[in-house]
Amino acid sequence: MKIVIQRVSGASVIIDGIIFSAIEKGLLILLGIEDADTEEDIRWLSQKITQLRIFDDESGVMNRCVKDVNGALLLVSQFTLHASTKKGNRPSYIKASKPDVAIPLYEKMIRQLEQDLGQKIQTGVFGADMKVQLVNDGPVTIIIDSKNKE
Repeated sequence: MKIVIQRVSGASVIIDGIIFSAIEKGLLILLGIEDADTEEDIRWLSQKITQLRIFDDESGVMNRCVKDVNGALLLVSQFTLHASTKKGNRPSYIKASKPDVAIPLYEKMIRQLEQDLGQKIQTGVFGADMKVQLVNDGPVTIIIDSKNKE
């Protein structure tokens, strides 16, 4: 699994011109799933997301996690994170899981994040044409691949 985490002061998902979900202070997480991903990847990434210290403390040092600041999470599936651009100019998405594999893992990630955060999270709609709006705070953007955890 690959994720892009963005610390935000606000983010939303718009589908068909209507706000589907929105958060204020927290993290926008873009999630890419491939066939080799497992529930272990979900558990590891969820812990990483909820415990990553990228919010400022009273001294202005990034020393607090999303839980410490009572932040929210917005999780959006994004198969394009697994794009291969080695050949030519048209990306290949062959490594991205098809919906029959990706949807159950996406749903497990939602449940795991809710368990680890201790509250409901906001999401997009898997496979939908979504417009994602955000105000990146910092800017702070971090990319994590669960295959590089060691």
